[in-house]
Amino acid sequence: MELLLICFSFWILHCNPANADSIIHIGAIFEENAVKDDEIFQLAISDLSLNDDILQSEKITHSVKLIEPNNPFQAVQEACELMNQGILALVTSTGCAAASALQSLTDAMHIPHLFIQRNGDGGPRTACQLNPSPDGESYTLAARPPVRINDVLLTLVSEFHWQKFIIFYESDYDIRGLQTFMDQASRLGLDVSLQRVDRNVSRVFTDLFSTMRTEELNRYRDTLRRAVLLMSPRGAQVFIHQAVETNLASKDSHWVYANEEVSDADIMELIHSSLGRMTIIRQVFPLWRDTNVRCMRNNHRISSLLCDPQEGYLQSLEVSNLYLYDSVLMLANAFYRKLEDRKWHSMASLNCMRKSTKPWNGGWSMLDTIQKGRISGLTGMMDFRAEGSNSHVQFEILGTSYSETFMKDVKRLASWDSTRGLNGSLKENRIESGMQGVTLKIVTLLEEPFVMVAENILGQPKRYKGFSIDVLDALAKILGFKYDIYQVGDGKYGSALPNGSWNGVIGELIGKRADLAVSAITITPERESVVDFSKRYLDYSVGILMRKSEEKINIFSLLAPFDLAVWACIAAAIPVVGIMIFLLRRIQAVRCHSNTGHPPPSTSTSLQSAIWIVYGAFVQQGSDSILGSVALRIVMGSWWLFTLIVCSSYTANLAAYLTVSRMDNAVRSFQDLSKQVDLAYGTVRDSAVYEYFRAKGTNPLEQDSTFAELWKVVNKNNGFDNSVSSPSEGIKKAKRESYAFLWDMAVVEYAALTDDDCTLTIAGNSMSTRGYGMALQHGSPYRDLFSQKILELQEKGDLDILKQKWWPKKGRCDLQSHTDAQPEGRALRLHSFAGVFCILAAGLLLALLVAALETWWNSNHCRREQPKEDKEVNLEQVHQRLNSLLDEDLAHKQLPGEPWGRKDTASSRWQDLAPAAQQCHNALYPVQTQSAQWGSLPAEPSQDTHAIVLPTSARRTHPRSQRAQPRDIYLSMTNIHKHSSSNRRVQS
Repeated sequence: MELLLICFSFWILHCNPANADSIIHIGAIFEENAVKDDEIFQLAISDLSLNDDILQSEKITHSVKLIEPNNPFQAVQEACELMNQGILALVTSTGCAAASALQSLTDAMHIPHLFIQRNGDGGPRTACQLNPSPDGESYTLAARPPVRINDVLLTLVSEFHWQKFIIFYESDYDIRGLQTFMDQASRLGLDVSLQRVDRNVSRVFTDLFSTMRTEELNRYRDTLRRAVLLMSPRGAQVFIHQAVETNLASKDSHWVYANEEVSDADIMELIHSSLGRMTIIRQVFPLWRDTNVRCMRNNHRISSLLCDPQEGYLQSLEVSNLYLYDSVLMLANAFYRKLEDRKWHSMASLNCMRKSTKPWNGGWSMLDTIQKGRISGLTGMMDFRAEGSNSHVQFEILGTSYSETFMKDVKRLASWDSTRGLNGSLKENRIESGMQGVTLKIVTLLEEPFVMVAENILGQPKRYKGFSIDVLDALAKILGFKYDIYQVGDGKYGSALPNGSWNGVIGELIGKRADLAVSAITITPERESVVDFSKRYLDYSVGILMRKSEEKINIFSLLAPFDLAVWACIAAAIPVVGIMIFLLRRIQAVRCHSNTGHPPPSTSTSLQSAIWIVYGAFVQQGSDSILGSVALRIVMGSWWLFTLIVCSSYTANLAAYLTVSRMDNAVRSFQDLSKQVDLAYGTVRDSAVYEYFRAKGTNPLEQDSTFAELWKVVNKNNGFDNSVSSPSEGIKKAKRESYAFLWDMAVVEYAALTDDDCTLTIAGNSMSTRGYGMALQHGSPYRDLFSQKILELQEKGDLDILKQKWWPKKGRCDLQSHTDAQPEGRALRLHSFAGVFCILAAGLLLALLVAALETWWNSNHCRREQPKEDKEVNLEQVHQRLNSLLDEDLAHKQLPGEPWGRKDTASSRWQDLAPAAQQCHNALYPVQTQSAQWGSLPAEPSQDTHAIVLPTSARRTHPRSQRAQPRDIYLSMTNIHKHSSSNRRVQS
C-alpha cells in the first residue's frame, strides 16, 4: 500500500510541475510531429524568467501536453486535465479540427485560449472555419493573422493588368479558401480558371497530351503563360520543371508562386527551374533583423538563442513557431498589467466532466486584459483588437524580369501590409540606357556638405549645391533626365513610427510623393525593407567632433606631481626632524659635559642649525657633520631614505605629468571617450547613429563594454540630457561647450575643415561597413540604372574628384597637423618652468632682505652697547691695566709660597675685563661670531687680515687649573689696540 502511495505521489508531481508558490500557471497543447513547438515554448518561458522585474519577481510555471495530429478528442481530454490542475490561459498550436473542439471547451470554461494555426505539409494555408460562440463571447484568440494571400494576389493581378490566367492548386488545398478571391475577380471581370494538381505531377502532363488535341494544347499553352501556383515549394518546383520539359512553358511565361512559408533556398530552386518571369509572394517579418526588438524585454537585454546570429536558430523556425513565441509574450504582458492594477484572480481547478462545474469567474477579466494589450515581438506588432484575431501581417513580392537566364538572383519588387496595402511598383519597365525626357521629383534634406542652399535669384526656383547634388548632376548629364527638388517638411531622414508608417524622406518615397531621395542617407536594413537603394557612392563611418584641447598655462606646474596635502606633509616633516635632531644633540651635549666635564668640541646645538642640516639633506646638498651617536645616525639614515624616495617619486611623476600635458587630445577613439568622465557626448536623437549605438550597446554578444558605456551616456534621460535634435545643433554645441558630437564622419570632417576659428578636431574609427546611397521607391525601374552609372563614376575616378572638392586634404583648417604624432617630441616651453625661476628669484630677494636686516640690527646693537668714541679710551685703559697685571704676575712668579688669594684677585680682575673685550670683538667681527654660532670652529687668526679673536680661555670663566696665561691675554689685547688704531686712521 505504501508503495502505491509513493508511486501515486510521483505521478502527481510528474503531471503537475507547477510550483505550489506560483500564482501564474499556463497550459499548452502541441502536436507530436511539431518538434519545434515545445522547444520554442520552453525558450519563451526561459527568456521571461531572465528578468525578475517583468512580472514583479513572479515566475511563470507551465504544463505541456502532446497530442496526435488532427485528433480533436484527445485535444479535449488533455485540455480538461490541464484545467483540473488550474491554469490562467491555454496556448495551442494544432490544426483546424482540434482548434474547433478546443474553442467549444474554452468558451464553456471561460479559459482564454491563444490559438496558432499549423500547416505541416508546407502548402499554402487556408483559414480555419471556427464555430461561433453561442453567447457571442469567444475566448479563443487567433494569434496567427487570417489568410491574406487572396488580397495580395488580387492586388498583384491588377498591377500586372491580367485579364485571363489559371490557378493551379494541390489536392490537399482547401478550395473554400479561394471563394472570396473568385467572387472579387468575377466582379472585376477577370477570366480565372482553376485546376487541381495531383501529387503525381508527371501524370498530369501525360494526361494532357493524351486527352487534348493540338488546338486545345495551343490554347492551354497560351493560358499557361499567366499562371498562379498554390502548392508546396517542392510541388511547384516539379510542376514548373515538367512544364518546361513538355514545352508548355516559354520565355514569355509569367509564374506567380504564393505561399506564406517559403525559404530562400526554395526560392532559388524555383528560379532555377523556371523559364520566363517568376514572381514570388511570401510573408516576412522585418523585425527579425533587429536584434534590439527580439532581444529586449521591458527595456532589458536578454541572453537567448534568438539573439545569437552564429547559431542560425531563428532561421530554422517555422512561422507558427514565431507566433507561438509572441503568444507567450502577450500573456506575460497581460499578467504584468493585472499584477500592476492589483486585479488578480486566482487560478481555479475546473472539472470538465461534471455538469455542475461553474466556469472560471476570472476568465472574462483575463480575456479583456489580453485583448487590450499590444506587444512588439518576432512577428512584429501583435494585438487582438480586430474581432479577436491578430491583424498585423506583411508580405514581400520578389521576382525576376523577362528573358533572364537561369541562376539569376531574385530581387525585391514591392511589399504589402494589412495597413497600407502595396508599397512599390510591379509594372514592367524596360529602361536600358537612358532617361531622356524623364523628369524626376526629388526630395532632399539639408546636410553640409551633401546638400546646401546655393545663392538664389529672386523669383527663381531654389538652387542647391553639395556633394550629393554634384553626383546627381553627373548622373543627370549621363542619363539625360531632369529633376525638380524640394525639401522634406519634418526635417528627418526617416524612421519607423509605432503605427508602422515612416516619417522623413523615407516616408515621402513610401507615400509616392517623390521618385528619388538625395542627401546624406545611410543604407540600413530597416530602410531597405521599405525602399530601394542604389549602390553606395560614399563610405560611411561614425566620427567624434570636439574642440581642440587648449594647453593650460601653469607657471607652478612643477608642483603638480604631488598633491597639496603631500607638499604640506613634506613641509611639516622638515621642522619635525630638525627638532628631533636638536633635542638629541642637546641631550648628547649635556651627557658628555656631565661625564667628562668638557663640552663636545666644535659642534653647535642650536635649533636653527639642526633645521639647516635637515633641509640640506632634503635638497641633496649635504650638511655640516654631526656627532656620530647611534640615535642621530638612525634619525639621519631614516631621513636620507625618506628624501631618496620622495625625490625619486617627484622626478618620475613630473616626467609623466609633462608628457601627458603635451598630448593634443586625450580622446582619440570610442574607447578613450567611454573611459573619461569630464567630456559629455551625444548624438542626434532617433537617428541612424542613435540606433547604431543602441544596437551595439545592448548586444549581449558584444565582448567590449565600450559601446555599453557609450549608450548609457548617449541615452541618458532618453537622450534629452546629452543628445541633440539636429546635426547643426550638435556641431554648434561641440564648438561652444566641452562636448563631443557623435555623427557621420563625412559631416563632422567637413565642419572641422571649414570652421572659422579652426578650433574643432575629429577622432574616431575610419573603418566603414555601410555607405551613403540614393533612395528610390520600392520596385523603381531606375534603381539598377542608377547603380550601374554610379559604379562607372567610381571606375573613372570622378567620385574621388568630387570628394576632394568638398573634403580637401588641406582646407581652411589643417586637421593633419593637429592629429599627426610628432616622433621627435616637443621641447618644453618657458611657462612650464617659470615656477622654478620664480622660486629662485623669491629666494634671492629673501636673502637680500635678511642680509639688510642683519646689517641694520648688528650696527644698531653695537652703537647701543659701546659708542665709538669710548672704544679708544677703554682700549688704552685696558692696555695700561694689562701692563700692570703682567708686572704683578712676574713678581708673583718670583716669590715662592705666595698666598693663593692674590692669584685669585688677579684672575678675578681678568674675568671682569674679558667679557667686555669679547663683546667688542663680536661687534667688530659679527660674521665670524655668527659662523661660530652655527657650530664651526673659529679659524686661526692671520696676520694679513689682522683677525682678532680671543682665545677660548679668554671667553669663558674657568677654574683655577684652567686660568688664562697673561701673556696670551696681552698679545690678544695688543692686537686689538693695533687694529683699532688702524681703523681710526682709515676713518679719518
